[in-house]
Amino acid sequence: MAESDQVILTMTGISRAFPGVQALQDVDFNLRRGEIHALMGENGAGKSTLIKVLTGVEAPDTGVINLDGKEVQVKSPQHAQDLGISTVYQEINLCPNLTVAENILIGREPRRAGRIDWKRMNAEAREILLRLDVDIDVTRTLGSYSVAIQQMAAIARALEIASAKILILDEPTSSLDAYETSQLFGVMRKLKSQGTAVIFITHFIDQVYEIADRITVLRNGKLVGVYDTAALTHLELISNMLGRNLVELENVSKSRTRRAQSFSSEPLMQARELGSTGAIEPFDLDLYAGEVVGLAGLLGSGRTEIASLLFGIDKPDHGTLTYDGAVVRKYSPLASIARGVALSPEDRKAAGIVEDLSVRENIVLAMQASRGWFRFLSSAKQTEIADKYIKLLNIVTPSPEQPVKNLSGGNQQKVILARWLATNPQLLILDEPTRGIDVGAKAEIQKLVVALAEEGKACIFISSELDEVLRCSDRVVVLRDQEKITELAGDEMNETLIMQTIAGS
Repeated sequence: MAESDQVILTMTGISRAFPGVQALQDVDFNLRRGEIHALMGENGAGKSTLIKVLTGVEAPDTGVINLDGKEVQVKSPQHAQDLGISTVYQEINLCPNLTVAENILIGREPRRAGRIDWKRMNAEAREILLRLDVDIDVTRTLGSYSVAIQQMAAIARALEIASAKILILDEPTSSLDAYETSQLFGVMRKLKSQGTAVIFITHFIDQVYEIADRITVLRNGKLVGVYDTAALTHLELISNMLGRNLVELENVSKSRTRRAQSFSSEPLMQARELGSTGAIEPFDLDLYAGEVVGLAGLLGSGRTEIASLLFGIDKPDHGTLTYDGAVVRKYSPLASIARGVALSPEDRKAAGIVEDLSVRENIVLAMQASRGWFRFLSSAKQTEIADKYIKLLNIVTPSPEQPVKNLSGGNQQKVILARWLATNPQLLILDEPTRGIDVGAKAEIQKLVVALAEEGKACIFISSELDEVLRCSDRVVVLRDQEKITELAGDEMNETLIMQTIAGS
């Protein structure tokens, strides 16, 4: 078959501008039948806008879309689905209180005598999932299953709605562990073998090389290039995404190595047999001013549970916690803020940003809460604080009054960090601060963590990516099955030993 016969989609000369921003400028993109095509670029590179144009969410200012050799004007997401283009977004937009079968076939339920034929619906939903090699009880509520299974249900629904020729997966692995990711990749390979074209959007470089056939790179709204995955090195890919040589991450490690290990003799925070039944087994932990301690482990290993205990979201039923020499009696986020503890949460959408508030309002939120709602920060003071941290963290926004929901994921993450830095914490707990953001933003956040430690602040750094845990941390606590297994420091801090410890070998 000629290459022209393999192409199912071409987007030519696509441009789209928003007030003050040229989101896309003369971008070309093509997709072949039965391929997995990675769409790569930093946050703000134009990936989301290109997908929105393809799925009818946004109309292009200029450019042409051809599907199966015919020019089309995609008028709406529903029209895109009618054309065979379906999308599964990073935030799964399904109903956790409904059954798996109801989620997959909602709006298209088989009926008999005007009523839903439940037996047939369950059978059809099960058959759809079996085609993806997923064998589960479809009569259980979706929310009772793992995020990975929910992701599979979302894919099944997307395929069923559109009889999809093209499936777009937007950051599908951001909340999955290694095993769940391998399951998803198995589904993607099966769809590929059946002729479905898959557009894969991710920030995980290694996953791109594991699953993708080709890579398209965007930067600042422009096309950088289209590459066969096998012919492009990791360094070349990252350099193309950043538009410069990759030195930032190396500098983070060098900075940490150079930092003098002059910790105080007394720990800033000390946990002794601290635990919560059903969440985390009792553990000991010392944390010193000027130190970064990394928490490593799989999803569900207890990393976030430790963060919740130390910040007072959850209350322990075992042990004691001492902060700055005083035993902690009151466990609450407000009490923690008053003590000088801050938490950047794992899920920035659900527990971090307040989407309908501006960048300024999000940044001053924790500071205002700590002052109490009867001691309001003046508008001028709020703007002064927001401007300071926008500049400090290089937050890309037209103004402090921009709704935070309009910012890229990386810039939203920086807004959350700005919120907590504004409270001048002595201990900063960062739970997955770089999840779902681009390489450049990751480097900036990692450099910030090391810089804060150099200023004498303590930090707990949680990440699923072992390389960045090792890059930033002075010590690493390894967790498995909601239990602290060991602490590693010095020469013991290497990826192989951590993985072996996590695996129990």
